[in-house]
Amino acid sequence: MNVYLSLFLNFLKIGAVSFGGGYGMLALMRETVVGNGWLSEEEMLNFIAVSESTPGPIAINMATFVGASQGGMLGALCATLGVILPSFVIILIVAALIRNLLKFRGVQAALSGIRPAVIALIAATGLILLLETLFGIRHVPTDVAPDWRGVGIFVGVALLSLCYVKWRKKRLSPIVCILLSAAAGILLYYPWAA
Repeated sequence: MNVYLSLFLNFLKIGAVSFGGGYGMLALMRETVVGNGWLSEEEMLNFIAVSESTPGPIAINMATFVGASQGGMLGALCATLGVILPSFVIILIVAALIRNLLKFRGVQAALSGIRPAVIALIAATGLILLLETLFGIRHVPTDVAPDWRGVGIFVGVALLSLCYVKWRKKRLSPIVCILLSAAAGILLYYPWAA
């Protein structure tokens, strides 16, 4: 199977079976991308960071970046089309039926059942990323190799956010957090810091 068809079909599958938006897709996307050997674990983490930092939904950004890394512009188009096509079709159908659909108790019950699963997927993906990024834990059991610079950035931004909420009574902008993290990353990870 050529790379373009493979990208389209794999991202179509991800788009079709993932609930909870882009963050809900990350677990399946990680499994698919790393499993196919398209990216290493470290590259996947970098792509997630870039996807989160750039405008647009994280799932579409990830699909575009992975597709571009494997097949250039056409690969990006195939992966992006694959991931958005199921949602587009489902939204069209739901928009036509929404008023009648939500009246059914079975639909309400199904949505109530999906919500905890989506939260669990998002939390599990976040925990895996946290363990891999900050503590170097990739498999269980493993030796822990903490990245103290990453831990420092995480703790620093978290403390700054908490202090800001206490001081200003509102949340610190995610953009500011990303920019501060990027600046700290340059200071701590650039070759002069080694």
